[in-house]
Amino acid sequence: MKTYSTAASLRAAINTEKRSGKTIAFVPTMGNLHEGHLRLVQHAKQHADIVVVSIFVNPLQFGANEDLSNYPRTLAADKEKLFAEGAQYLFLPHASEIYPEGMDSHTKISVPELSDNHCGASRPGHFTGVATIVAKLFNIVQPDTAVFGEKDFQQLSVIRKMVSDLCMPINIIGVATARAQDGLALSSRNGYLNTEQRSIAPTLHRVLQETREAIACGYDSYSNLEQHAKISLNKAGLKSDYFTICDARTLRPITGDTEEVVILAAAKLGTTRLIDNVTLNVNPSADWGMLAAN
Repeated sequence: MKTYSTAASLRAAINTEKRSGKTIAFVPTMGNLHEGHLRLVQHAKQHADIVVVSIFVNPLQFGANEDLSNYPRTLAADKEKLFAEGAQYLFLPHASEIYPEGMDSHTKISVPELSDNHCGASRPGHFTGVATIVAKLFNIVQPDTAVFGEKDFQQLSVIRKMVSDLCMPINIIGVATARAQDGLALSSRNGYLNTEQRSIAPTLHRVLQETREAIACGYDSYSNLEQHAKISLNKAGLKSDYFTICDARTLRPITGDTEEVVILAAAKLGTTRLIDNVTLNVNPSADWGMLAAN
């Protein structure tokens, strides 16, 4: 595995691969890699000849009171894991390479509507930071395919919309959320949880599953389900940020045209913010309300 710290050096290496007919898959990360990240690399290997992984803790997507300075950085271990998975290139830029004139004067990309609610409402500016760094990395790597986890469902939606709107010739692949045996979605931030909090954390996924099952059984009072879920989370010791049942394509309220439903949730456990989601596919041959759990 070769490591590059500048856009020019990485692009030169990738262009050499492309001239020989190789296809490129890209997995952008912020490091502190876990099994979920490695599954993305595994999927990338299935879709291209060359896999490029980036590690960059992007300051533009962190708010003023968020955990940028404390975000876990485990570069040596990350390199070992990527080498073992067979990634060919690692892009490891410094902030000065990405934002040479500083973040304030850097061009930014905003994806309206999809970025506005849910995590976007709780973390103003977050998705502008995400869209900007992903677009810049896409321009540096120029991949044929890029792979993202479905745990960050809203982020994946924002990236897909950006790629579509800006006519980027990149196939975006979403990979199912990797989970611990008790259902907790794998996340770099799980390392912040103490023993007691770690035992409580799987409640988020359990409540999501219970809500999905209720909808699949025909219960369509979504506001009541959302309220009940928030109460359940708060009773368990999680502080609910949002719990929303919405259209998976628009991330807006469900309508008669909805084909897939997503239930999005975020909650704090101590100082750690957890996010998760589950989806349901609408059966087009049945009456509305007949949903099959996905």
